[in-house]
Amino acid sequence: MPSVAFHTLGCKVNHYETEAIWQLFKKNGYDRSEFEKHADVYVINTCTVTNTGDQKSRQVIRRAIRNNPEAVICVTGCYAQTSPAEVMSIPGVDIVVGTQDRNRLLGFVDQFRKEREPINGVRDIMKAKVYEELDVPAFTDRTRASLKIQEGCNNFCTFCIIPWARGLLRSREPENVIRQAQQLVDAGYKEIVLTGIHTAGYGEDMENYNFAQLLRDLEEKVRGLKRLRISSIEASQITEEVIEVVNRSKILARHLHIPLQAGSDGVLERMHRKYKTAFFAEKIARLRKALPDFALTSDVIVGFPGETEEEFQETYNFIQDLHFSELHVFPYSQRTGTPAANMPDQVPDEIKHERVERLIALSDKLSAEYAAKYQDQVLEVIPEEPMNHREPDGYFVGFTDNYLKVKFYYPSNDIVGKLVRVKLVKSGYPLNEGTFVRVVEDAPQETVL
Repeated sequence: MPSVAFHTLGCKVNHYETEAIWQLFKKNGYDRSEFEKHADVYVINTCTVTNTGDQKSRQVIRRAIRNNPEAVICVTGCYAQTSPAEVMSIPGVDIVVGTQDRNRLLGFVDQFRKEREPINGVRDIMKAKVYEELDVPAFTDRTRASLKIQEGCNNFCTFCIIPWARGLLRSREPENVIRQAQQLVDAGYKEIVLTGIHTAGYGEDMENYNFAQLLRDLEEKVRGLKRLRISSIEASQITEEVIEVVNRSKILARHLHIPLQAGSDGVLERMHRKYKTAFFAEKIARLRKALPDFALTSDVIVGFPGETEEEFQETYNFIQDLHFSELHVFPYSQRTGTPAANMPDQVPDEIKHERVERLIALSDKLSAEYAAKYQDQVLEVIPEEPMNHREPDGYFVGFTDNYLKVKFYYPSNDIVGKLVRVKLVKSGYPLNEGTFVRVVEDAPQETVL
């Protein structure tokens, strides 16, 4: 039996797509091998968000070639899409496919074996108008299933290369989303995470259908779905209709990841973000009425070109005032090919890193404060895996619907992937401690407050 091994760099969407590519190989009689071991085919799914992403992708490609110089080396993903010639120039790379045409990979592998000539299968992504269907009926290693609902982005933020790697926004047909969601629930998943490049932009390219309607349809039509999480939603996508769905839903997780990037209007303008801080704050206030005390997580870029100490302080104060529950903080990284890379007043690295440390300290404090509100409360957790080996046996870890990471004791492994009630006995960050209360397997839907 031929074997295939995968290595995925970058975001949740890449992980989803790697699973989809594995399904294609599996249907064609391949075994899955560990990446560090000997395989007949290696597929490297690359990232290009930063220059470092490109570099890491090249390192992994070379590792695969060393693992088995005779193997067929396939490179796909964002770095392959934006820099195919650079990827093809690495000695040992046989097939390059970008962020579409993944279903042609197996044909390319056969073609390469016959002709022994490198294949560049990358096409102009800006011409792609239709969402490429990639089914994932189950995941190899996850208790939370991702469900990709759209591709591409029309925003062209000045720091971001992604529209050039992924193309313009394309939405998946609603019936295909619902069909796959049902497949995932039938495979035993209690939670589904909706994901995409610009997830809540879903439907912007459709007539008479939008993201809010998709959320309603998933709740109404997918039998047995216990929890639905949105991987990310922009402030500009939080419409009145979305707020109404959030208010009424019984399965939407009390957790919204809303990218801020900066809490200073001057910086937001240079980033070409489509909102000001007042608009963002107003959307959060409206959401908090609909979904009280939800976990608000976000991304922030620190040290964007021209960011003054005063602008950084505006961001710091804005985050403090809005009580985010967790931040992903990134120092600004110059990405070749983006407008921001050529902007004047690039911030020195040492200032960037000092600001990053200050924001991470604030994030840790806000996260601990948010978790403390739930001390002694009973929450619903989906256990994901046993704790690492440093812990005694019987400890599991999982997330509540409002994104608190909880560890608790349970005597047997059959708890993984189920929906259970856990009482939070010791809050903290990044980990809370809980005690098991009971399994809520297929109990009537009820909300724990």
